[in-house]
Amino acid sequence: MSQMPQQAAVSKCPSCEEPLEPGDRFCGACGYDLSVVPAPPEDSPTVVMNGAAPGPGPARDEVDWPTARDSDGQGRPAPVHAAAELPGTDSGGSPLPPQEPSAPEEPAREPGRESAQEHSSGVRLDRPSEPDEYPLQAPAPRSAPEPAAAAPAAGAGGKVCVACRAGRVDRDGYCENCGHAQPRERDHMEQESGPVAAVSDRGLRHHRNEDAFSVGCTALPDGAPATVAIVCDGVSSATRPDDASLAASRAAGESLLGALPRGTHPQQAMHDAILAASHAVNALAAEPATAREQAPHQNAPACTLVGAVVTAGLLVVGWVGDSRVYWVPADRATPPARLTEDDSWAAQMVAAGLMSEAEAYADERAHAITGWLGADAYELEPHTASFKPDRPGVVVVCTDGLWNYAESAQEMAEATPLDAAVRPLHSARVLVGHALDGGGHDNVTVALLPFPAPPQGAGSA
Repeated sequence: MSQMPQQAAVSKCPSCEEPLEPGDRFCGACGYDLSVVPAPPEDSPTVVMNGAAPGPGPARDEVDWPTARDSDGQGRPAPVHAAAELPGTDSGGSPLPPQEPSAPEEPAREPGRESAQEHSSGVRLDRPSEPDEYPLQAPAPRSAPEPAAAAPAAGAGGKVCVACRAGRVDRDGYCENCGHAQPRERDHMEQESGPVAAVSDRGLRHHRNEDAFSVGCTALPDGAPATVAIVCDGVSSATRPDDASLAASRAAGESLLGALPRGTHPQQAMHDAILAASHAVNALAAEPATAREQAPHQNAPACTLVGAVVTAGLLVVGWVGDSRVYWVPADRATPPARLTEDDSWAAQMVAAGLMSEAEAYADERAHAITGWLGADAYELEPHTASFKPDRPGVVVVCTDGLWNYAESAQEMAEATPLDAAVRPLHSARVLVGHALDGGGHDNVTVALLPFPAPPQGAGSA
């Protein structure tokens, strides 16, 4: 712990000789800091020169300062400085060691010229030899320096701030060092599992990401590989839409990855997965009575769901809501296709023949959904369909945050990179970037599942 310097008890200012009062810390005439240089010893008023013993001499006030000899034994005026050292003493007030009589003297020089050992400010550098090390008092525990590795590692039980790269992030999502709010984990998510990959982003307008996804790969009983992708979009007008989409995607993904290895047909497994997701979202509505009393008019948690399963020669899709699945063939000369139909007001108008597709989707009610997962859904109607493509390609599973900027199948194919089948994660990033470049008005989530070349004799899509 640092300590305040001790004040020297002097009667006159060492700089201007102004009388001082006991307890003064600064000279009232020239402002000299009395705590810097202690008073000279009263019993040694004269300077010790060339080893001569001190004898009677004039009092300190009577010392002829202009002709006093400094510590190098040369007769010249001492350098003038506001904080100059006292004659014959070092910076701590102790007498300087006597010089050897045989020491060679420097040639005389003109007054006012400085040697190489002096600065123009009058501070001398030719001090007596000093030890290389000094014993230091151990610092107090509170003032002990921090370890060099002050930045915590993420694996040491906490996250590191993305702004200062030093502080830990508290439970509220703020840095304990600089106070910077941290990006939430779901603001941008990426995952790659075998040949399937997915990317989700908060977008540029929403304050949080209400989308969620689940991807994975497994094997059928005969050993054939199977890939799975589930994408969910939380209904913003409902309460806790982010929790609903997360619960639905996890439940559906786990259901599919558990049923397919047991030999369940992929289309039946998709139907059962949608039901499992519905039960998971419905369970979120079972809130305490106090919560319902505080917000009696809030809708129950809700979300949409779309998914795909790819096996050898078979493509199965399932959905509830307005998220979509697109088929993009590897040969772009072959036309792409949209494999799902929206549960929306616009889709109903088109199906009933009341409006054209362009007119329906231009209406402000176009994106009002007519089917969703949630406790307040009118009636759950899981949609499933199976296809047998006769050529390789890639399956695009996405929320409306993407297809709003590539609505038709042809537009989606043009936005999808040509090497999407071999670089699914990169291609998913490209598609998310396409939506962000278009405005990013909604959360954006997309999953890509490559479809391999089917066995000979497979049917067409």
